[in-house]
Amino acid sequence: MIITLKDGSQKEYEQSMSVYDIAKDISEGLARAACAGEIDGEVVDLRTVVDKDCTLSILTFNDEAGKAAYRHTASHVLAEAVKRLYPNAKLAIGPSIDSGFYYDFDCESFSREALDKIEAEMKKIIKEGHSITRFTLPREEAIKYMEEREEPYKVELIQDLPEGSEISFYDQGGFVDLCAGPHLMSTKGIKAFKLTSSSMAYWRGDSNKARLQRIYGTAYNKKEDLKAHLERMEDAKRRDHNRLGREMELFTTVDVVGQGLPLFTPKGTKMIMKLQRWIEDLEDNEWGYVRTRTPLMAKSDLYKISGHWDHYKDGMFVLGDEEVDKEVFALRPMTCPFQYYVYKNSQKSYRDLPYRMGETSTLFRAEDSGEMHGLTRVRQFTISEGHLVIRPDQAEEELKGCLDLAYYVLDTLGLAEDVTFRLSKWDPNNKAKYLGDDEYWESTQNALREVLREKNVPFTEADGEAAFYGPKIDIQAKNVYGKEDTMITIQLDCAIAENFDMTYIDQNGNKVRPYIIHRTSLGCYERTLAWLIEKYAGKFPTWLCPEQVRVLPISEKYTDYAEKVLKALKANGIDATVDNRSEKIGFKIREARMDKLPYMLVVGQQEEADNTVSVRSRFAGDEGVKPLQQFIDDICKEIRTKEIRKEMPAE
Repeated sequence: MIITLKDGSQKEYEQSMSVYDIAKDISEGLARAACAGEIDGEVVDLRTVVDKDCTLSILTFNDEAGKAAYRHTASHVLAEAVKRLYPNAKLAIGPSIDSGFYYDFDCESFSREALDKIEAEMKKIIKEGHSITRFTLPREEAIKYMEEREEPYKVELIQDLPEGSEISFYDQGGFVDLCAGPHLMSTKGIKAFKLTSSSMAYWRGDSNKARLQRIYGTAYNKKEDLKAHLERMEDAKRRDHNRLGREMELFTTVDVVGQGLPLFTPKGTKMIMKLQRWIEDLEDNEWGYVRTRTPLMAKSDLYKISGHWDHYKDGMFVLGDEEVDKEVFALRPMTCPFQYYVYKNSQKSYRDLPYRMGETSTLFRAEDSGEMHGLTRVRQFTISEGHLVIRPDQAEEELKGCLDLAYYVLDTLGLAEDVTFRLSKWDPNNKAKYLGDDEYWESTQNALREVLREKNVPFTEADGEAAFYGPKIDIQAKNVYGKEDTMITIQLDCAIAENFDMTYIDQNGNKVRPYIIHRTSLGCYERTLAWLIEKYAGKFPTWLCPEQVRVLPISEKYTDYAEKVLKALKANGIDATVDNRSEKIGFKIREARMDKLPYMLVVGQQEEADNTVSVRSRFAGDEGVKPLQQFIDDICKEIRTKEIRKEMPAE
């Protein structure tokens, strides 16, 4: 057989050989580094036997699939360590993830001290260097095998597989786990790892099922890489919006109010108000939108017309019981069906289109409690929602316009470099979830694909991520821990106008159906605030800061002048305060720095006499003495242009 390698070279063998043995034949070093193989584009285990001509790549930790195999092996070492220390623990699942791996267990919760003990046990297992072997059993034997080991979650997983399946297992020195692989050849292959945290998780992500304990970890093939990763994670903890936003008193949560229902303090409210006013003015004054205001709830009849009742009811807060109540209402999960009736309020002609409606919409979604996190996943949120009713011939231009607006917003906020783009498509294997036929989905997906290509936007494609009525361009970003969320979305809908009998009069005087673009320009304000907190570690651009300037009188003698400065600042729309406490000026400056303020104005005898201020900033430290009016002019320009000044290096 002839094996074509990654570099195009070929190796010829007379007999079948495993991927690992081929790697060893190429080089001993490659075999030591090998984590998995790839045969004709398919990732396989190192133990896989090659018995015919093919293309073969030996995957190492430098390859994503190799890294996943490496970390998946580490998750099995974790599982063995837990079973050694907690024999009654039941095994659930333990996959690799982007940042490392995790394993779920049905047992008591794990403290940091417990994680340290488990780490020590993992080191023993790795040092023992057990060979990892693979074997298979027929489905019924596999069920019996795991029943005898009293592993009910593994039994359930096997029972979900088709009858007649061959089930694979991996054995590392007597510890056996159900697994499809791939894995390293030995536990000794794990060079550096760390258990990072533990949390509660639900079996199969269902809050109605068993509560499990999840241990997170990460693994690298070099100790220095692990150290660098852990340092990044420490920085992530410092930036975590759920911690930092509370410390900065931007928001809080209260059990009696409810999970996923954040309370915004004056500071956090001020930031969201600034974002909201900016977006509304931008859309209305520069991008041709009209503003609407619609109810927070509606009868179920509305959602039945739109299709949300059939396709989205489980994600809605329903008020009432259809079997008992004459009228059943639901809090709105989106604004589109409401805005359709604003459009229908008067007959439109082709000259009236595009008709761009924008609304700052408060929405409600019944997220699972296990999914809640800070401001990124909540049950009530506010969004810069918009719907463009357009003629079919306007689709390309308007889609590009929505993309341009979204990019402008991201660029202004300093976030454009942090996003990726995804074309979210339907799942052709689950057509019952969607409106329209194959032709409809191919045409709408192609329309979005062409817009992305013409704008030279790099993007990925994902099946099953579309809305039930149409495909989407999703603008994605990761939080400090690497979890990805959708920040902005642009959706093309050529179907739902039929449900609402939406029309316009064309050039020939005929009533025809419009297309609809569902889009956000900023997205969810709560999620965006979380993103900004983590991006800037709380040191926001001046225009966004809830407190932009703090005036610091050197002593009580200069309080009157400090108040005069404050009055002049506020008269120019600058968010400012005075620290008139009887504290030393050094203490006041240090506290203002801790509060991450952009500017401090120190005032004393000379400043009062000359009508000046001594300026200190996050950006340049001591900026010297300036006339008060010059400082006002400078900061007003910075705020007006939304300038993002470069931060002074940390001391």
